[in-house]
Amino acid sequence: MTRPSVELRSAFGEIDIYLFDQLARGRFDHRRRVLDAGCGEGRNLVYFLRNGFICFGVDRDATAVTQVRALAARLAPALPLDHFVAGEIDALPWPDGSMDAVIASAVLHFARDESHFSRMVEELGRVLAPGGFLLARLASTIGLEATLGNVAGTRAALPDGSVRFVVDEAMLIDWTDRLGGRLLDPIKTTNVQGQRCMTTWCVEKKL
Repeated sequence: MTRPSVELRSAFGEIDIYLFDQLARGRFDHRRRVLDAGCGEGRNLVYFLRNGFICFGVDRDATAVTQVRALAARLAPALPLDHFVAGEIDALPWPDGSMDAVIASAVLHFARDESHFSRMVEELGRVLAPGGFLLARLASTIGLEATLGNVAGTRAALPDGSVRFVVDEAMLIDWTDRLGGRLLDPIKTTNVQGQRCMTTWCVEKKL
């Protein structure tokens, strides 16, 4: 008898649990063109590739792009491999409004500064179609205000020893408006034992 964990990994790969939650809640039921921005080797694309979604990916690591192309060739051989490219999120190669959904999991907090962060978010919004869905997870100060102070909008040293560009709730609300969107879920933050906080930001671009 196959263990449930093995079956789940076969179907979903090493999917981000917060993306799995959005899948289960129907966010992708009618959104078939999916861009993984910062796709790495494709851990969040396994389910989409297996189930006929039109997938795209971008990552600055060319070796990772080679790996995600190999994954796509195995799971979705009809999908053009040039859908997966080495590049930067602040200069995406796809047309305006070309994606039904954009995933940006644990990537926006690698912004160099607020200007770089702004360019990345603007590009994600640009390629998102009206009615499209943006799912982002990124480092934030939410829940760590007493430790970090007022550092939102900058790169900050976190208690876990990493340095990340961090946001706060006000920034995400402002960017939701600037993208012409609305929150599909309240802004939710996971506090990892006071060492770092990761916030999930779910936006639907208005029609």
